[in-house]
Amino acid sequence: MTDNASRYEPVEVSLVVPASPAAVFRVLTDPTRHTDLDGSGMLRGAVTETPVSRVGDVFTMRMYFAQHGHYEMDNHVVEYEQDRRIAWEPAPGRGHPHQEVPDSRWGHRWTYTLAPAGPGATLVTESYDCSRVPADERAGMEDGRVWAPAMTATLARLADAVQPPPPA
Repeated sequence: MTDNASRYEPVEVSLVVPASPAAVFRVLTDPTRHTDLDGSGMLRGAVTETPVSRVGDVFTMRMYFAQHGHYEMDNHVVEYEQDRRIAWEPAPGRGHPHQEVPDSRWGHRWTYTLAPAGPGATLVTESYDCSRVPADERAGMEDGRVWAPAMTATLARLADAVQPPPPA
């Protein structure tokens, strides 16, 4: 590991969401809800329709990025603590230009940490860790800081997604 990698800090954004940790966690573990949350504009839908329930689960999302076109990403769940924390590491899936190596996780990790923040509220922290990504790729994405605006938008969308629908 280089000196830069040892000094690297994941990119984090936080927001207090007006919902219980259980309600927030339910949305985060349901791949079919991820397009509701996507602040990047890259998600196109869930291939996997069952909720994540443990470390080792893999959920697949349809994606679009101008440089790659349409493709899928296989997200490997690496941390799971009910109503508290979930993390996954994406790997290129079907249609991705780098899919030639199965389960080739690139060292990217997305994590959501939930902490109670009063009655009916949760402090949600989203983090992006690219410390295991090659230095030139990390530099190209400013050590992950390019994702901060999308992460901020994702948390705002999460806050909206966990709200009950208005009464009819």
